[in-house]
Amino acid sequence: MWSVTKLYYDAYKGLSPNTWWLSLVMLINRSGTMVVPFMTMYMTQYVGVSIGKAALVMSLFGAGSVAGSLAGGKITDKVGYYYVQLVTLLAGGVMFIIMGQMKDYTSICIASFFLSMVNEAFRPANSVAIAHYSKEENRTRSYSLNRLAINLGWAVGGALGGFIAGHNYQLLFWVDGFTNILAAVLLYVVLAPSKNAGTQPKAPANGIVASSAYKDRVYLAFAALQVLFAICFFQSFTVLPVYYKTAWHLSESFIGLTMAFNGVLIVLVEMVIVFRLEGRRPPLLYISVGVLLVGLSYAMLNSTFYSAGIIALLSMLVVTFGEMLSMPFMNSYWIARTAPGNRGQYAGIFTLAWSIAQVIGPAAGGHIAEKFGYNILWWIVAACCVLLSIAYWLLQKFTAHSRS
Repeated sequence: MWSVTKLYYDAYKGLSPNTWWLSLVMLINRSGTMVVPFMTMYMTQYVGVSIGKAALVMSLFGAGSVAGSLAGGKITDKVGYYYVQLVTLLAGGVMFIIMGQMKDYTSICIASFFLSMVNEAFRPANSVAIAHYSKEENRTRSYSLNRLAINLGWAVGGALGGFIAGHNYQLLFWVDGFTNILAAVLLYVVLAPSKNAGTQPKAPANGIVASSAYKDRVYLAFAALQVLFAICFFQSFTVLPVYYKTAWHLSESFIGLTMAFNGVLIVLVEMVIVFRLEGRRPPLLYISVGVLLVGLSYAMLNSTFYSAGIIALLSMLVVTFGEMLSMPFMNSYWIARTAPGNRGQYAGIFTLAWSIAQVIGPAAGGHIAEKFGYNILWWIVAACCVLLSIAYWLLQKFTAHSRS
């Protein structure tokens, strides 16, 4: 028992107080994450549109993310990570509340784009803030702590969101909006430059011109793989909930608890896994294994050995371990290639990769499911993950060879 306690203590020790504050801000923000996971269900069940039209709304979320990623990264390098986070949290909260009052499909589409643009501009700034508040030797754990906060919030938001969706879909928008605003208030109280000496009031201007991320070909190849992987991964939180509901006839509450299961597992074991693995192997190798597990989770959806509920939980277990092996090391991989003057740009490209996938992924997944059936979709996504796992492994081999 003592050895387990010490392992957890060692996994969390050494992180800066500001890293913990930033993670608390993220926890509050993500505890209200209810709209996006249930958006396809909201559109199909409440607004009354087809799965294809609902997927288009999610793709517009992705289009807004593309714009927000580019703008957020560029502005962060100019004005600093703090102000970008503060403004986007406040604006996003207001826009969630406004969007919940809309009934017209076209208006929802337009609002989805601008809401996502504002929300996604937050992410590059947040990534740069984590890098600033952490040390090189614990940077991956700092990102994992932030992910822990995100996923703990996801677990709370997913479980509560399932119950709320079963009674009143519109209430999801109010809760998401107010948690955004509350997170902005906490960010101001604990991390404003006037209140916290560890926060830079603006972006550093030390006279050193950092190289452009767009000239880093290895990183651009990595970003391209990220796009493809994210397209696959996003099916878990866009098309898959609809599959659970329409094909397996699972309740909204069970779907919410299944998604919460993902967050709970990450909270319980990710920091320990990262602590044990950090620095022992190149990040791309861990990423390769993680992506392979994600592919396996999709293949499991076509299994008929157990009941639908058990398969849903087992598949979520496997995809969660794949996520824990891949995503923390994706962050540590890109941040290791940066300098203080170009971190916003690198973070913007990293976020952009996920945003492009959000444009393509839901629409592509919805179209394939509508045209060929869900089983074909799951086999396609599983096969893509296997190929991507090999590609990440080859990128590591190429990187190691070019350095030797």
